[in-house]
Order: sequence, then C-alpha cells, then structure tokens
Amino acid sequence: MRWDNLTADPAGDRARNAALFGADAVTTRTFDTPEFRGVTFHEIRARSIVNRVPGASRMPFEWTVNPYRGCTHACVYCFARKTHSYLDLDTGLDFDSQIVVKVNAPELLRRQLGSRRWQGEHIAMGTNVDCYQRAEGRYRLMPGIIAALRDHANPFSILTKGTLILRDLDLLKQASEVTDVGISVSVGFTDSQLWRTVEPGTPAPERRLDVVRTLTDHGIGCGVLMAPVIPFLGDSPAQLRATVRAIAASGATSVTPLVLHLRPGAREWFMAWLEHYHPYLVRRYERLYAEGAYAPKWYQRRITRQVHELAQEYGIGPTRAGMPRRLAAPAEPAEPVAPATPEPTQLTLL
Repeated sequence: MRWDNLTADPAGDRARNAALFGADAVTTRTFDTPEFRGVTFHEIRARSIVNRVPGASRMPFEWTVNPYRGCTHACVYCFARKTHSYLDLDTGLDFDSQIVVKVNAPELLRRQLGSRRWQGEHIAMGTNVDCYQRAEGRYRLMPGIIAALRDHANPFSILTKGTLILRDLDLLKQASEVTDVGISVSVGFTDSQLWRTVEPGTPAPERRLDVVRTLTDHGIGCGVLMAPVIPFLGDSPAQLRATVRAIAASGATSVTPLVLHLRPGAREWFMAWLEHYHPYLVRRYERLYAEGAYAPKWYQRRITRQVHELAQEYGIGPTRAGMPRRLAAPAEPAEPVAPATPEPTQLTLL
C-alpha cells in the first residue's frame, strides 16, 4: 500500500509534496465481529483534516472534512472509489473493505478551527465517503468533530445514508443553536430489490427516511438528496412518484434529484455489476454515458422536472438556508446613567 504520496491537495495548488501521513503512522487492525468480518482498518494520524475542494469541482462548497477513506456501504456507483487508487488499492472490493481511519480527526479539527488563519467558512461532511458508515460505531469520531464545530460556531453540513447520525442528535441540536447546520439524507429510490444489490452495506431506504422524520421532529430541518436516480432501473414515473411520496411523508424540507454519474473508478465497478445483474442494459448505458461521466443534459433535465413537479404535488417546499450565526461576546455590565429627557428612537426589525 502506498501512503507517502497522498497529499493534502491532490490538485497540487499548495501542498503537492506534503504527505498527509507516513507509513510509520499507520496501525492496521481487523475485528472478528459479524459487522466487520472481512474489513481491514488502517488507523492513521493525519496531518491535515480540513481539505479544500478542487476549483474544477461542481460542489457548492469549498471545504470538507473526511474522517474516513473507503466505505463499507459498498455502493457500486460511489464516485469516491477512484480515491483508493491513490493508495495502490483497487476501486472495487478494496474500497469496500480497506478503510482508512483518521483517528486524530477531532483534535486536529479543533486545532485548525482555532487557527488565526481560519475564517469560519462552511465545512461539508459526507461528500466523499459517509462519515456515519459502520466504522463510526466503533471509532466515534463524529461526536468530537461536531463538538469542535459547535464550540467554534462554525457552519457545517452533513450528508449521510447512515442511521447512526441519530446517536449525535443532542450535539446537532446544540450546534444548531449557535451556527448554521444543514443535514441531508441520501435516498435515491425506495425499491427494496434495487437497494439490496446496489447499496448492500447501507440501511434500508425506509430506515433512512425514519432519520429524516426524527430529525425534523426534533426541530432540525433535514432535506433529502434523491441520489442517485439510476437510469432504466429507478427512473420510471411510478418509481419516481413512490420515492417522492415517501420523502414527503418523512417531513423532508426539500428534495434534490441527482442522476447517476459514473466517474473513472466507479464506472468500471458499476458496469461489472450491471453486466452481472442486468446484462440487457449494458449497451443502453454505453450509449447514455458515451460522452463521459454524466448522463446527457436532456435526461438530467427530464428527471429534475419530474421530481420537482412531484415535490410540488406532495407539498415539499424549498429549503431556506439561514445565515451562519456567531457566538456573541459576553455583554459588559452597563454603567448607571442619570435619567435624561426621552428622545425619538429608530425602531428596527432585528
């Protein structure tokens, strides 16, 4: 396995030659328990945990925190599979079973948030691999991460397929009192047969929607990223309607569709899965994705229009993100002043 070439900024803007960790910092463990059988964990002490998103990315945020690399969710389409090739691991089974754990993530994040250079920008989590995958149940990195963000009133968002996020409900509520917190759960479809083969390591879609319901019941608005919408397998009008109806029933604040995209690393693994389970669709996929990783614009627009129309029908409103709140400085005691003649005052809304 190759560690030393893994840099904080793969695009090479500022730290092309700075390794995140060295081979001497890696401890490899296996656990003989049913949920982790066949999984190897590589515990490392990272040198950096707040990562800048490459400028060419389509993501609407600039900074991310990823306490894990690799994911036991084993979603066959996961775009993050390519990152395992940087470690000389394959993007298929190794991505599902060779998990890198940044065990010092909470303390490192707290130190970076306290740096004078940090300006309090929004931090996104769960955008590469799921921070609430099964490994989090053992390593418990997210409570320390959320606490650090809360204590610095730093805005953040989490995207997850994991029900384990409910373990940290109290921390999320505390953080939402001092800063802008955005939670999204990923549910691309409600078809149980499709789920079992394409997302074998994830909680069932209905369990994820239970997470949405619980969060909203506790005053934490939660949107649903309807992703991925899988062409020819999860995109029929009846399937889209069933999914949006279930999302609406969960109390989601918004629904955002995202059509399957197949980047290098994920594309090979997904097409092998397709050949095994749905060989009659291979040619159709080759034509649909002939131009690259993304489905044609006309197809994406069609899915987006259908989902938005269904969302309107079922009463799912748009998300209205608030401005990040900051911790207020303690107020100084007011000095007593002599009564004065009242003067006109300007009323304000806030």
